[in-house]
Amino acid sequence: MTKTKKVKAAGRFGVRYGKKSRSKLASVESFQRKKQKCPFCKKLGVKRKSKGVWHCLKCGKKFASNTYYLTN
Repeated sequence: MTKTKKVKAAGRFGVRYGKKSRSKLASVESFQRKKQKCPFCKKLGVKRKSKGVWHCLKCGKKFASNTYYLTN
């Protein structure tokens, strides 16, 4: 196996698609997996369930919003 330090999770694509595309994808994926701020209770605890579906772990609300990350 080769090391994928530079492109992190996008290393699964190997050498295909170019480094720039893979590094952009890795930055978007790492940001979307972080907990984000809930628009209802204003606490850090919203996780992405699927495309555009978000769930707050603190207040229990499930809502639809942006696809990759929430805008404040």
